Amino acid sequence: MKKIIYTDKAPAPIGPYSQAVLIGSTLYTSGQIALNPQTMELVLDDIETETQQVMENMKAVLQAADMTFENVVKTTIFIMNMGDFARINSIYASYFDESNAPARETVQVAGLPKGVNVEISMVAVK
Repeated sequence: MKKIIYTDKAPAPIGPYSQAVLIGSTLYTSGQIALNPQTMELVLDDIETETQQVMENMKAVLQAADMTFENVVKTTIFIMNMGDFARINSIYASYFDESNAPARETVQVAGLPKGVNVEISMVAVK
């Protein structure tokens, strides 16, 4: 059975989608961008701050499903500029134990919602 996951500690969806969907013990998250959940304003000061907001939003979604980053088995990172990869990766890496890190792909794209520089989605399993 499908369970919709929602938390006010992450940005409300800005379209016809859910923050995450739980099927059995598997959580599929929607992509998170750097929206401040309280103000719904973008946090675009620099790529590190933007990435940290994305990860904090993802943390809130995981917590709403009673999970943590330790439950994450797969991530997808969409970035506008591959030149930002190392800086994005350093923030991303701080949320995971390297010995238990999830599988991942990183893709440079032509555009992202609201003109952001990074979007991240995850799959997690309890």
